Amino acid sequence: MPTAPPPTRDAAVEARVFWERFKAQIAAVLILALLATVGFGGYMLYSERREVAGSAALAGAKTAPDLRSVIERYGNTRAAANAYLLLADAERNEKKFADANATLQVFIDKYPKHELVTTARVAMAANLEAMGKSDEALALYQRTAASYPNSFNAPLALLSQVHLLRIKNKVEEARMVCEKILTDYRDSYWANEAARQLRVLKPPPSVAKPAPAATIPQLLAQPSPPAGAPAPNAPAAPPAPPTPERTKPK
Repeated sequence: MPTAPPPTRDAAVEARVFWERFKAQIAAVLILALLATVGFGGYMLYSERREVAGSAALAGAKTAPDLRSVIERYGNTRAAANAYLLLADAERNEKKFADANATLQVFIDKYPKHELVTTARVAMAANLEAMGKSDEALALYQRTAASYPNSFNAPLALLSQVHLLRIKNKVEEARMVCEKILTDYRDSYWANEAARQLRVLKPPPSVAKPAPAATIPQLLAQPSPPAGAPAPNAPAAPPAPPTPERTKPK
């Protein structure tokens, strides 16, 4: 028994039906996409203008208050990030090491992915050294070198440990740090500096001690002479001259 062919569908009719059913939703999606595009473009334009304005303000900043103004007005821009570093450097030059470290810590917290984070950490360690906090400085150098081994500041953080270890009389640890630099950064400025430090750390040549005098065994030693007896092989004492006789007076 022959079967009836399936009914044909007109694509244009189906599209029209689909549009009539969902035209409100489609229009809403298109409007949202358009608004998102316009908003993103406006944000990019705004951000670009802020970056340009921040860079111009940073270029004209000459004092610490000027740098603080850049940070306040152009936060979350590259200009503001650089202003933190310049402000910390200005505070260090004024011997305000604690203030400089506080500024650097804010920079690290606010821009943890910045390419100069390791520079800020090394600068903080140097400030701790200047404040006489050598233990804290050494620990920060060590953490920086361990946490950022591929950073351009890693060899500096390693080499900066050497003189602190020398001060603490940890010569062997200092030698190990120099050898690590020679291994990881060979044929570089840092390797040359590490080699120079190794020459300084080289222990002085040991002074040869004189050989102990040979001792004669007790049984072969010549017995000591009795008291009052002449020493063996010693020349005999010459006889005493005769005493002249006294003549009696007549």
